[in-house]
Amino acid sequence: MKTAHACRACRDGAELDFAFTMAFQPILDLATGTVWGYEALVRGPEGQGAGTILDRVTDDTRYRFDQAARVKAIELAGRLFPPGGTERLSINFMPNAVYEPNACIRASLEAARRVGFAHERIMFEFTENERFRDTAHVQNIVAAYRRHGFLTALDDFGAGFAGLSLLANFRPDLIKIDMDLLRGIDADAGRQAIVAGLIAIARALGVTVLAEGVETAAECDTLHRLGVHLFQGYHFAKPLLEGLPAVAGFPVTRAPAMVA
Repeated sequence: MKTAHACRACRDGAELDFAFTMAFQPILDLATGTVWGYEALVRGPEGQGAGTILDRVTDDTRYRFDQAARVKAIELAGRLFPPGGTERLSINFMPNAVYEPNACIRASLEAARRVGFAHERIMFEFTENERFRDTAHVQNIVAAYRRHGFLTALDDFGAGFAGLSLLANFRPDLIKIDMDLLRGIDADAGRQAIVAGLIAIARALGVTVLAEGVETAAECDTLHRLGVHLFQGYHFAKPLLEGLPAVAGFPVTRAPAMVA
């Protein structure tokens, strides 16, 4: 019954009455000195913040928006990312908007095929802050995405109350430690101890750790010393609307030249 409803929502559901696009922020690998990937972040057509768009998503349009956002991110990546590269595309998704994982992923797979973007380079992020209506259903989503060859990430890790439980249940490929837990970590022994513990747990589970929202060199140095290699944040680059921002000291990712 749920799948049938999803099919109707995709086929003839309410149209979106607003436009949106994506900004891209780099994810850097300090161990190799390379750009590991880019996260696609929802923005308004003129660069308005994500909140101005997400506030317009209703229960009736959640499924359609989630599908449209994935396709928009993949289409832009197909145009902006260099062909044959290895940089990953990280896309946020709404688990509560996914009815049947294998059916709901078809539009993403088709978009990737259409623009020539290898779907194995795509990572889907779900956030600890979202209240999951059905934990078993989210486990099924993660397992299905992994079978298709996608990476999965648990975003905002440490921001909610169920982080360790979600990590145990879902076993994503990557966790993104929440910025509030990292803020000022260079001068806070307690935060250092907590993050060191999280890194040890993740390592034992074979899960990669990414520090997000890093804003200072001191935070970066401390986290790197603790064993983090993947970083994202304003210290390196702000998101760029429909573009890939340059990062000093890292290889420049260039889009293919446009043919007149």
